Amino acid sequence: MKKQMINNLRIGDEVETQALVLEANLHAFAAPHRSGEYFLKLILGDVSGRVKAVMWDPPTGEDAVRQDDIVFVRGTVGEYHGPQVVVSDLRKLDPLKVNRSFFQPVSERDKDQMIAELKEVIQKEISDPHLKALLHRFFSDEEFADRFALAPAARTIHHNYVSGLLEHTLEVIALCRNQAALYPQKINLDLLLTGAILHDIGKIEEYHQESLSFDFTDRGKLIGHISIGKEMLGQRLEGLSDFPQALRLELDHMILSHHGVRDWGSPEVPKTINAFALFHADMLSARLNQFTIIMDKHVPSSGDWTEWDRFLERSIYVPPIES
Repeated sequence: MKKQMINNLRIGDEVETQALVLEANLHAFAAPHRSGEYFLKLILGDVSGRVKAVMWDPPTGEDAVRQDDIVFVRGTVGEYHGPQVVVSDLRKLDPLKVNRSFFQPVSERDKDQMIAELKEVIQKEISDPHLKALLHRFFSDEEFADRFALAPAARTIHHNYVSGLLEHTLEVIALCRNQAALYPQKINLDLLLTGAILHDIGKIEEYHQESLSFDFTDRGKLIGHISIGKEMLGQRLEGLSDFPQALRLELDHMILSHHGVRDWGSPEVPKTINAFALFHADMLSARLNQFTIIMDKHVPSSGDWTEWDRFLERSIYVPPIES
């Protein structure tokens, strides 16, 4: 059976396709005659997008579906605050017998080329021997390097695909270089590049890498990648007895403050020029990626404006390209 892509579904369409369960939640019926019964609300997705779904009589017991299941779904696309699939048939599929590329997006950049580029930055652009030794402790560990190279940078908002963390890190490095070039006497380039490389290391433990939907680990939910990253930094520094305390203090601060404001999850706000530069490079990489993802999904025939994005809180103007 040919795969129907989620992004192509339109109100009124009949649906018979495979989908990844991104969210699955049982809700109690409000109607008195169905007291004690539950319906299922879902978010279904594939590499093209996601859609809401509802099933009034969901499977139970061993047949019950959960997040990260790949399912066959049959139903009709209705309208309820946007498209919503009303599901009539839902059953789990063997994940080993489906094409995973339909469900887990991957960076357009080659993973091996990106990790080679990152290691070249460490080898050729970091001159401080203490920072170089620290970075080698991370990336000479093959297990760490492999996990870093495959991890997403986020679950939904930006660089949310396999190797997204690596791609995002290289973008942050490039943006940090540009800032340092403007203020060479004030910004410590070695320190800033080291912070750029390490600021999101906690994400390799924040997400289940075997999860098709990049679900959070328990540590990811309870502690978060910022605190995990600081902890990982401390562990790697334990064997570097001569590592300067001033460098360690600022690296700790850069990791703790790289989200910029407390409302965005930072335990601290940036209080050094290096931390401030890192925060803005990190945010700019994330926001530009959000813009490009939305622009790439835009259908030109639908007009010059994209659909509303709830994360950016705006539509994006995409005028036609003159030939």
